[in-house]
Amino acid sequence: MSPLSTYEKLYELLADTDLEPWIEKLQASVSPAILESNNGHLDKWLGAIEELPQVGPLPPHDLEKSSAIQIGQAQDLDTDQHAALPGTLHNFRPWRKGPFDFFGTHIDTEWRSNLKWDRLLDGISDLKDRLVLDIGCGSGYHCWRMAGAGAKLALGTDPFLLYVMQYLAVRKYLQEPPVWVLPFGIEGLPPALPAFDTVFSMGILYHRRSPFDHLYELRNYLRPGGELVLETIIVDGPAGYSLVPDQYYAKMKNVWFIPTVETLVQWVTRCRYRDIKIIDVSTTTFEEQRSTEWMIFESLKDFLDPNDPTKTIEGYPAPKRAVLTAKAP
Repeated sequence: MSPLSTYEKLYELLADTDLEPWIEKLQASVSPAILESNNGHLDKWLGAIEELPQVGPLPPHDLEKSSAIQIGQAQDLDTDQHAALPGTLHNFRPWRKGPFDFFGTHIDTEWRSNLKWDRLLDGISDLKDRLVLDIGCGSGYHCWRMAGAGAKLALGTDPFLLYVMQYLAVRKYLQEPPVWVLPFGIEGLPPALPAFDTVFSMGILYHRRSPFDHLYELRNYLRPGGELVLETIIVDGPAGYSLVPDQYYAKMKNVWFIPTVETLVQWVTRCRYRDIKIIDVSTTTFEEQRSTEWMIFESLKDFLDPNDPTKTIEGYPAPKRAVLTAKAP
């Protein structure tokens, strides 16, 4: 069965929701976005998904409480399958968001995304039976956790094809949770439809040349009274101030505006959201973001001043992140 056939179940589910008008456009765009991508690694990735052990059906896994998304158990594979599995999973490196566990092979991702999830979960609205959209979701780790929290649909978007392949590798085994990752960014979604109960944008705002346009885009997908969950890098300072890096911030080129908490609240207010709450402010630590066997490239330690970890390599304040919730009008 083709990995892309998993999206057929998504179209069936949308038929019973306010997102039914999206079905035809998604059917026409999802598979071409992958198969016509001209990505030179595509055949390798699709081949690796086919090489993964043919095991199943797997019993349901508790996606709510486990920090790692668990796929099967060690006893589900024989000795030869265990020996081959790490090499097959290495085809999908770098693994940035997770962690995941495939039949006892633990994928220690660059980001321990469970820590972010734990910080925000108690501050957001209950996700039970909600339609949820996660913009820039990466491999879909948080989408799986959203499904574990009871979401009726956890729909993620990400334009990086590798992350979509990582999602499809997990989806090969976890067939029942209502989780899908679409192979494009917010720009590739069908026309805005105010149907989602919750929209997540985590780690995206500072990559946008116009933060206001992004906030309006997100609002256009929320039903009246729906909840925005926004996470972004912030800096200390007064209301009205935001840092505009000269060229790079923590070796990232595409960082445009980093607001203070007060400025962030002003932006969200200007976009006509209401009931705005800051639910967490945390400094990013080496415990949460670091290089591993599964992400062997530079990570947080390399982005900071080796003599002063409170500063980036460029001399700016080191990454601190805020999580905000707000309601659509």
